[in-house]
Amino acid sequence: MPFATPMGGYVDRPGPSTGTLDPLELNVVTWSAGERRLALAVADVVCVNDDLAQRAREIAGCDLWLAATHTHAGPETGCVPGGGPTPHPWLDRIAEAVGSAVREAAKAESPCDGTAHRGELHGVGGDRTDPAATPVVPLDVLAFRTDGRLTGVVVVLPIHPTVLPAVNRLVSADIPGATRTALHARLGPDVWVIVATGTAGDISTRYTRRGQDPDELSRLATLVADRCIGLLGEAPHGSWTSGDRLRLASRRLHLRREHVVVDGAALGADYARTPGDRLARSRLEGLRARTGATTPIFAEVNAARLGSLRLAALPGEPFLATGRSIDAVVLGYVNGYPGYLPTADAYRRIEYEVLASQVAPGSAEALAHTARTLLEEL
Repeated sequence: MPFATPMGGYVDRPGPSTGTLDPLELNVVTWSAGERRLALAVADVVCVNDDLAQRAREIAGCDLWLAATHTHAGPETGCVPGGGPTPHPWLDRIAEAVGSAVREAAKAESPCDGTAHRGELHGVGGDRTDPAATPVVPLDVLAFRTDGRLTGVVVVLPIHPTVLPAVNRLVSADIPGATRTALHARLGPDVWVIVATGTAGDISTRYTRRGQDPDELSRLATLVADRCIGLLGEAPHGSWTSGDRLRLASRRLHLRREHVVVDGAALGADYARTPGDRLARSRLEGLRARTGATTPIFAEVNAARLGSLRLAALPGEPFLATGRSIDAVVLGYVNGYPGYLPTADAYRRIEYEVLASQVAPGSAEALAHTARTLLEEL
């Protein structure tokens, strides 16, 4: 990422990038069966818009799930609620990098078996609108083995990568990158590691972090990595073999635009009374994030089955409860950015995510229903 590049994720960033804390990555794993191939590409960017997903798919020449880690310390890639165009040079640069990485991954394919492991992760992420909520999230680890030897892992971590603050101007993959580093240290250089972000729309480290610096990134990533290692030693909840058939399905939905009606003056007065209240400030930020766009919002839902492994990919920023309602390993931030996708219940509380959302209540449930239907049909 070049020096002095506009950074994404925070509306109040004080300026462009000034250096690099840790390098951004694009990682790809492919599954193939006969002439069918699925590539999961995970990029350290804040979002993947429709145009980028489509361009990358055309270049890759296969079924592609292009996921953003949603790091808030990477380049601005057009992360606008409801979706928008990907700015120059990232549309071409990322799409071409994806195509190259997919081709390399396909050439390196070899027969492998795999297991899926799931458990709870405590003390790292929790509901960022509820200080009293228990900080626990589900953690998924996919293990890839060749001749019984562990060769790679995919971690799905449903936590907002916002450990580093808005004032940070150093490029970083935030907690996905720190987790990769911590796992590499434990698994060794011969085991590849991919860390994707799950359904993290309402989950962050806001009430678990002790700071917002590299040391805190390392501390939290150590907790994640240690839990991953523990899960690898436990019984799997799913598995696949090199001989299993790969089954894929996708569906594109039209989501209705709608803004919650709210008294902006009242929110401003509330913040004026409690200027140190993080939630009061975030509500005003939610109002600022609204757009007057009227273009249709489309959302692509993807599903895959391989052996007893069930995978689902949702666009934008689904809430954790949406992922939990789907019996699968669920990724967020994939193949499009409709913005925040609150649950219908969340619309009863006027918080940042609901205020910034561009879609009507029920949209998240429609996506989850579609994912469940696709998985049942496979």
